[in-house]
Amino acid sequence: MTGLFLVEPVVALYAFSSFLIYPLVQQYVYRRLWEQLTNTTYPVYDNTSRCANSSSSESSFHKEVQKEASLFSLYSELFSTVPSLIVTLMLVAYSDRGGRKITIIMPLIGTLLYTLTFLAVSFFELNLYLLIGSSILSSLFGGLGTFLGGCFAYIADLCKDDKQKTLRMAGVDMMIGLLSGLAAISTGYFLRAAGFNWPFVTSALCQCVILLYAVFILEETVKKPPRDAGAVDGSPQPSALKQMLYGVYQMFAGASHRCKTVLVLLMLIFTSFTFAYMGGASLVTLFELNEPLCWTEILIGYGSALSTTVFLTSFVGVSAFTYCGVPKLFIVLIGILSVLSGMILLGFTKTTLSMFLVRVPMLFAIMPFPVLRAMMSKIISKSEQGALFAFLSFVESLTNNVSSAVFNSIYAATVAWYPGFVFLLSAGLCAIPLFFLGVVVLTGVDVPAQGDKTEPVHSGEEDPVEDVNENSPLLH
Repeated sequence: MTGLFLVEPVVALYAFSSFLIYPLVQQYVYRRLWEQLTNTTYPVYDNTSRCANSSSSESSFHKEVQKEASLFSLYSELFSTVPSLIVTLMLVAYSDRGGRKITIIMPLIGTLLYTLTFLAVSFFELNLYLLIGSSILSSLFGGLGTFLGGCFAYIADLCKDDKQKTLRMAGVDMMIGLLSGLAAISTGYFLRAAGFNWPFVTSALCQCVILLYAVFILEETVKKPPRDAGAVDGSPQPSALKQMLYGVYQMFAGASHRCKTVLVLLMLIFTSFTFAYMGGASLVTLFELNEPLCWTEILIGYGSALSTTVFLTSFVGVSAFTYCGVPKLFIVLIGILSVLSGMILLGFTKTTLSMFLVRVPMLFAIMPFPVLRAMMSKIISKSEQGALFAFLSFVESLTNNVSSAVFNSIYAATVAWYPGFVFLLSAGLCAIPLFFLGVVVLTGVDVPAQGDKTEPVHSGEEDPVEDVNENSPLLH
């Protein structure tokens, strides 16, 4: 049977299965810690807020449980960070030679193991800290960074031009948003009707379907050289580790000064924006569980679903701006300002209505990610796409884990006197990517054509480098 060159179904089902249980993780940990710390059953109410029925003793319990829950998330992130980062860097870089499918299949296996462990802990009421052990185990197979890095490298292999690459990568982000939003809406009702176990079972079944599709139906884009190819000319083939290190090294060392300048600036924008945005976003569910909101699982489901609409609106924004010829750095600027304004409002949110409305200014929050990925991919030759996305996935995973750990520790220290402080901090940190964005614009750095690994040779003709303010490909 002929395989399919469609990675989007894998991304869609992965997003659905992950977000079916992602909002439940913090809620499950929160409820178990509540029972352990208070020796009472977790209070469940049918109204829109638990605060209306909470006593003063429950109010003090909430603060203690909030602190312990944020520290639990901190430990889980810290212990799983290092193995996940190493595996991400090795697998995605190795995919330039060994194929993209390994970067998709391995994280799926790890996610399935984590989901099954969570199901066992929930069903048999096992020790809560087994979840940290399962998180470490699943990180040995890679993580979300490995999965997305492999998917974006897969798409880069198939796309012929920069516009197609930008739109298709934005389409992947949109698909993540749509399916995760559908899952998030289902989660609250699922939890209310059937408890924690059935969502975990459903998620595990979805992941089994994805795994079968990735193994047997998804076609490989990288053709592996024959095993004895190196023996033909008598030269031994390099090991996977050497291949990975060489690919990442060559991406910078073999590039011209112009390429390196552009790559470094774009990566600094990408990394600093990821740190600011993901750090604040990781604490939204805990914030909603805390006073004065005290949201129920139904409201949390609606809130998570509304948050995921930014993937759809960001895709529409990228598509519309690209079609109209809006400079790409301006698209990135709009996305950063969207997050900055949303986080400021989130820091002062105290009512359910304002918590829903705060998502409106963040409708374009995801736009910088696909645009920056496509811009960096344009600089790198096709033979180094895996190395690029391995490095990006490594940096993104490291940033996500570090930002989550930092923001969780800050939230644990500040939740008693001002829970919204972390969101104001997130907004303030958006000044860093704005600064680097200004450096790119003011210095007029240009993006060379794909695969331009050397400085231009002067042979009587003028240097073909275009000015950044006059139809520069960096901006367009």
